[in-house]
Amino acid sequence: MLRQSLPNHYLGLSFHRFTNRWLGLVVSIAAGLLIASSAFAAQPVLLLDDERSTLQAWPSVRLLVDAGKKLTIQNILSERPEFIAPSTAYGTLGLRKEAIWLHIPVTVHGTSNGLWVLDINYPVLNSVDMYIVAGDKIVNQAHGGNLVPRAKKPIDSRSITFALKLEPGMNYDLYLRVENLGAMILPVTLAKPVAFMSDALDEQMLQGLLTGLALCLLFYSLAQWISLGEHLFVKYAILITGSLLFSLLQFGIGAQYIWPDNAWMELHVGGLSALIAAAGSFLFVEHALRGPHMKPWLRRVMWAGACLMTLFAVCFALGWLNIQQVTAIVSTLGLAPVLLGLPGAIHRARRSDQVGWYFLLAWTVYFVTTFIMIQVIKGKIGVNFWSLHSFQFGATLDMLIFMRVLGLQTKALQLAAHQVRLERDSLHSMAHTDPLTGLPNRRILNSAISTAIANGRPDEILAVFMLDLDGFKQVNDQFGHDIGDELLIAVANRLRANLRSSDVISRMGGDEFLVLSGGLKVASQAQELGEKLVKAMGEPFILAKHTCQVGLTIGYAIAPDDAVDTRALLKHADAAMYAGKQSGKHCVRHIGLVEASS
Repeated sequence: MLRQSLPNHYLGLSFHRFTNRWLGLVVSIAAGLLIASSAFAAQPVLLLDDERSTLQAWPSVRLLVDAGKKLTIQNILSERPEFIAPSTAYGTLGLRKEAIWLHIPVTVHGTSNGLWVLDINYPVLNSVDMYIVAGDKIVNQAHGGNLVPRAKKPIDSRSITFALKLEPGMNYDLYLRVENLGAMILPVTLAKPVAFMSDALDEQMLQGLLTGLALCLLFYSLAQWISLGEHLFVKYAILITGSLLFSLLQFGIGAQYIWPDNAWMELHVGGLSALIAAAGSFLFVEHALRGPHMKPWLRRVMWAGACLMTLFAVCFALGWLNIQQVTAIVSTLGLAPVLLGLPGAIHRARRSDQVGWYFLLAWTVYFVTTFIMIQVIKGKIGVNFWSLHSFQFGATLDMLIFMRVLGLQTKALQLAAHQVRLERDSLHSMAHTDPLTGLPNRRILNSAISTAIANGRPDEILAVFMLDLDGFKQVNDQFGHDIGDELLIAVANRLRANLRSSDVISRMGGDEFLVLSGGLKVASQAQELGEKLVKAMGEPFILAKHTCQVGLTIGYAIAPDDAVDTRALLKHADAAMYAGKQSGKHCVRHIGLVEASS
């Protein structure tokens, strides 16, 4: 092309544009003719045959748009306006502000008993008028919709239903006039009463299971919040509440059991549930993904989003916002928690953190199911069991995934609390025990002596022993501090082996130990215990690499004979031990009050 001359280039380009325009025109005309031919194609008549218990009416549906909402059934019958085939997906007309008339021609088979139920399995349609016409005569009419009181509904059921009694072998025209503030989702079926009841019970059972599961998760999260005081559970409860309210409204359970004949709830629960779910999503995502990587500004934005959604919910409840404005708000800001939390979830997932992966999984489910539901609402994806329940199934799966996130967060909290307890116990142990031998330190012994004196019985004696090893310095100098430490541990173990479990042993520091022994009946028992310890300590200590020999000098004091307070008792025992050292070591000494004072 670049090698051609400039005039040839422009000539080719002009020809290319010319052919493209004509080709586009031809394609447009062909498409228009195709649409016109489909719109005005022969309308199939729905044959009501008892052999087929459930019939989908949509293939026989033709529609008429009533923009001014002024047409009546008399206008339809007298003027005979042209009804056209729907251009939207199966069972849905998308978002419509106008009133819509549907026409379904039916023929009742001669063998049919003529008893049928017309069902529209989308309970949130505000107003549905049904007319049965034979020729030019209206033989029956009824009014339904979610704003109609239960007592005035043709059939008191979850969905919008009408009972039909038709004559076998007759031809009828069914007309439906539909108005709704939301989507025109119209899965119209004609079913025999038994088949209708069976399908209705199946749907009722499904809604009961899903609603029961949501309620269990809601009550569990609230109970955990109350018992543990962890605010993540109440934020999860807010999120569940929004999803639960939406399902109760969308599938008619709320109007049937929870808020019957409450038009305000029917008109407001949809918007409120979306705003509550969005507020809960802001709070839950912020809390669950909270960590060092989360910027402070992001936390503030998340909280601001939750507050804003709460404000919008209040305004909507008070009538200051309409459903169209709420829809625009949720459509604009509803994805904000996901988009804001996505980097944090990816960051955690890259660190092999399960919380991050679960969030990514939940959001994938959310995007897929929400996309399907939005396309159904817009009239681009046909209505069937799965597409109609897609958002509800996705919300239920998300609730279970987020419950797993709660479990992981709770486990992390428990591990953190356990670590705090270990650190606390470690600090307590360091403050109250000797790190080498594990024996209580001087502080614990002083407290034990004071408690024993205060709780002592008049007929019992309390003895405090001051112990000092003989020859320990030589072992330490000859073999080193490691062997010396090993020897001190062995001494502590030997003392434990030769004392009662009720006796308290403490290491004062260096090679000095203290022993508190209570419940003695006579003073001679203290002397006998001291001699027992001296004898036990005289046996050689077989250590890992060496065998060592040390002795023991003990001084003791008894209460109440020598003193009745901790400090005095320790002073007497120390004096007695010093006297024993002076008199030749390897002995047990006790000095009276006069000797101690001198």
